[in-house]
Amino acid sequence: MSEISDILKIQETPLARGLCISYNVPMKLACIHTHSTFCDGIDDIETCCRIAYEKGLSAIGFSGHSPVTKKTGIIASWNRMNEDGMFSRYIDEVGAAKKRWEGRLPVYLGLEVEFVSGLTGPADREYHEIGLDYIIGAVHYVVPPRGEIFAVDGSPENLDQGIREGFGGDVMAMVEAYYDAMAEMIRAGGFDFLAHPDLLKKNNYASRIFSEDHKIYREKAAALAALTAAAGIAAEINTGGLNRGKTIDCYPSPWLLKLFFEQGVPMLINADAHQADHLDGHYGEARQALLEAGYTETLLFQGKKDGKGQWKNIPLL
Repeated sequence: MSEISDILKIQETPLARGLCISYNVPMKLACIHTHSTFCDGIDDIETCCRIAYEKGLSAIGFSGHSPVTKKTGIIASWNRMNEDGMFSRYIDEVGAAKKRWEGRLPVYLGLEVEFVSGLTGPADREYHEIGLDYIIGAVHYVVPPRGEIFAVDGSPENLDQGIREGFGGDVMAMVEAYYDAMAEMIRAGGFDFLAHPDLLKKNNYASRIFSEDHKIYREKAAALAALTAAAGIAAEINTGGLNRGKTIDCYPSPWLLKLFFEQGVPMLINADAHQADHLDGHYGEARQALLEAGYTETLLFQGKKDGKGQWKNIPLL
């Protein structure tokens, strides 16, 4: 398929109509899924900006994890955003960095907002009243029929315990709960792009707890791709698992990425960086994965205008 016909194919989808996309000459990639010392990253805001500039990135966006303890009761000691005053400090610090780097590096203020069914999510009004440039929609936790809410990307031991105590050892029930939560979040809306669509594979190296070929898994993942397209939401190809040595490929897996392409879902490349050195980590692999799935272009965030995120579609080659 030619590049022109690829562009037309994307422009005809509901998703492309829902996004402000322009088609321009190639430019360097960005990272707008970035964590700093304000949540669970190891580098501060200024260090991340400096390294992004030195790496030649076109922009950096900070996406601290949203605080969840007060709204959900989840104890997430790893997320410093739960500490009193930290959220407002985060907003102030990124705002100050925007001014310091003006004219050299675009700096964006974002938030990776946690969705926990019935308790919190990107559609919550308060997240839309604080002047964010963008919101990432993410699911890290599942709500089991019994027992406590648990994270699918925590330690393998905690995941196994959650499946055993919360789902009676039924792994596919946990898989369904994860993808059902993703679907519920998409239907609720309120975010700009979907984070790591198949995060639950993080603790599934060598099919440790389930096979991605399982009928239920494939059906749920395929439904996610179709729903993402129908809702007019972009998704990311995320190299965070590679950067931290947790996976052998990007999120989403190649076969799922292919389904996103077939549904006409535009993708952006992100590192999910938790340290500055990872800001463009494994971007070569991400580019190659997109090309192999059929993509010829990727999205680049251009900021917000009139309350809506602006995106530029750039060639992968």
